[in-house]
Amino acid sequence: MTTKKLQESIALTLALSTLCFGTALAAEQDKYTEDLGEVVVTAERIPAAAKNVPADVTVITAEDIKDNHYRSTAEALSHINGVVMTNGGDGYDETVRIQGEERVVVLVDGERINDDQGSTSRASATLSRVPQIDNVERIEIVKGGSSALYGSDAIGGVVNIITKTPTKNKTTLDMNTGSWHTHNYVLSNEGREGKTSWQLVGGLNKRSYFSYKGTDGDSHRMPSSDYSNNNLSVKVKQELTPAQSLTLRFNHQLINGNQYYYQDYPVPTGFVASGKQQNNFNDGSLTWKFKEDTKLPGFLRYFDHNKSAYFRGKFNTRLQGIDYQNGWKLDANNKLVAGLEYHHSNSLNKEGGYEDKKIINKAAYVQDTMRLNPKWFFVPGVRVDNHTSFGTHWTPKAGLTYRADKATKMFASWGRVYKAPTAEDMFYVQYGDGWSYKGNPNLKAETGHTESLGISHDFDAKSTLSASYFHSVLNDAIAWPGMDGNYTATNVDHEKRQGIELSWQQKLTPAWSYDIGYTYTDTNTSAKGKYLYLRHNSMPNAYRLGLHYQQGAWKANLMSRVGTGLDKASYGNRHFAVWDFNTSYEASKQLTVYLKALNFTNQAYSVYSSYGYPAAGRFFQLGMTYQF
Repeated sequence: MTTKKLQESIALTLALSTLCFGTALAAEQDKYTEDLGEVVVTAERIPAAAKNVPADVTVITAEDIKDNHYRSTAEALSHINGVVMTNGGDGYDETVRIQGEERVVVLVDGERINDDQGSTSRASATLSRVPQIDNVERIEIVKGGSSALYGSDAIGGVVNIITKTPTKNKTTLDMNTGSWHTHNYVLSNEGREGKTSWQLVGGLNKRSYFSYKGTDGDSHRMPSSDYSNNNLSVKVKQELTPAQSLTLRFNHQLINGNQYYYQDYPVPTGFVASGKQQNNFNDGSLTWKFKEDTKLPGFLRYFDHNKSAYFRGKFNTRLQGIDYQNGWKLDANNKLVAGLEYHHSNSLNKEGGYEDKKIINKAAYVQDTMRLNPKWFFVPGVRVDNHTSFGTHWTPKAGLTYRADKATKMFASWGRVYKAPTAEDMFYVQYGDGWSYKGNPNLKAETGHTESLGISHDFDAKSTLSASYFHSVLNDAIAWPGMDGNYTATNVDHEKRQGIELSWQQKLTPAWSYDIGYTYTDTNTSAKGKYLYLRHNSMPNAYRLGLHYQQGAWKANLMSRVGTGLDKASYGNRHFAVWDFNTSYEASKQLTVYLKALNFTNQAYSVYSSYGYPAAGRFFQLGMTYQF
C-alpha cells in the first residue's frame, strides 16, 4: 500500500470510528446549563468559555455595532487590534488581514464563504459578500493558525459573523445620507410565531464618487468611483423539537460601479477610468441542527454559493458542499468534536484563459477538549484534507490554557497550517501591452506552522490587560513576483512572521471608558531581491485608540487607527493617523439619530499596499434609525 493510500485509510478509519463511538456516547449527554461566562463558538467549534480556550479571541457585540452605527463588517473589523482591512476598490474587494496575514477564513454562522477561485492576492474571501451588518448578533475573531479545524486559508485566523435569531417581532428602518452623494437605506423585519422565527434585511446603498487626499497635500475627486450595493438577506428557522431545528439562509449582493487605476506607464499621468465592475453574489444553505439542548450540539449542512463577476471580462465560480459535525462528552473532563466536509467547486474566467476548472476537497477533523484539573486545559486535534490537485495534507494542533485564577488566563498553542493554490493561482493567463500575468499549474500547496503565547488579566471588573506573541513559518509560499511587468505565480522559499500584540481596556466611570491597542509585525522571506515585496507591503506598527462616552440618551465614540514604519515606495507615505467620530441621541424608544465623521482630519493613506489605492478622505454621515 502506498503512503498516500495508507494516510487516506487512516483518515477514513479515524472519522468512522469517531462517529460510531460517538453514537454510543450520545445517551450520556447532559443539559446545557453550566454558566460559562462569555461564550464563544469559533475557537473550538463548540460553545466554550472565552477564558478557557487556548487562543486570542476578540468579540464585536451587537451593542458595539449599534453604538457605533457601523456601515459594514469591514468598518467594524477595522477598529480591532491586530486587524487591518485592505480594499482594492473602495467597497468592492474588502479583505481582512490578521496579524499581517491575509490567508483568513471568513464564516457566516459557521458557514465558510471563501471560494476556490481566489485572486492574485492570498485572500480568497471578500467581506463585500457577507450580509448587512444590521442583522449581525456578534462577530468572533480568532487570531492565529486554525487549519486543524477550518482547513485551507485559516493561517492568519478566522472571522465568524453570527447573525441574529429573533425572539420578538419588530421592523427597523435605517436611513442615512452623507458626503459624495452617498445614500443608504436598510429595512429589516424580524419576528417569531410559534416555532418559526425569521429575519429579512434589504439594503440600497449608493455613492456617486469619493474624494481622497493625495501625497501632494491636496484633495482630489477620484474619477470613475461611483458605487452601489443592493442586497437582501433571508434567514428562517423552524424548530422541530426542543433539541432540533432547520435553518434556511440566503444572502444576495449586487455591487455595481466603475473602477479606476493609477497610470504610470509609459509616463505617470495619475488616476484614470478603468472600466465597469459588477459583483453578483448569491449564497444559500440549509442546516439541520440537533442536540441543541446540550453542551455539544451538532449539525448537517448543505450549501450552494455562486459568484458572478465582471471586470474586463466575466469570471464565475460555484461552490457546493456538505458539512457534518457532532460532539460527545466522553467523561466529566473530555469533550470530543468531529466532522466531515465535502466541497466541490467549478470556476470560469474566459478572459483569464480557463473554463470549467473543478476542485474537490474532502476533509475530516477531530478535536478533544480536556480539562486536566481545575486550572489546566489541553486541546489536541488533527485534520486531514484530500485535494484533487494537491493530495493529502495533515494539520495537527495542540493548545494549552492555564487559569491561574478567575481573573488570569495564560495560553500557548502550536499547529500545522495549509493552503491549497486557487484556480487563479494555477490557471490564470492574460497578456497586455508590455505586461503579462501567468498562473502555474505546477505549484505546490503552501504549508507551515504557527505558534502563539498569550496572557490576559482582569485587574478588577473595570480593567483588563492582554498581551500575546505570534510566530509563523510558511513553506512554498505563493506570490506573483514580477520583472519588467511580467508576473508569474511562484512558490518562494518561505515566509516568516512574528510579532507582539498588547491591549488595555478600562472603564473610568459609568459614563466613560477607553481602550488602547498596539501590534508589532515583522515579516520577511528567505529569498532576496524581487521577493522583498512581503516586507515592503506590511505595516510594522499598528496602533488603536478608542474613547467612549455613554450617558442617558447620548452616546459618543472617538477612535483612531495609526500606522508607522511603512515602506514609502509601496504605500506613498511612511505613516498615517486616521480619526473617526460618531455620536447618537436616542430621542425615544423607537427613534435614534446619529452623526458620523470618518477620517475627519482628511488624512492621506493607502487602503492597500500601493499608492494606487488611496483611502477615502473626510466623510460625514447623518442618519436615523426608527423601530416600528
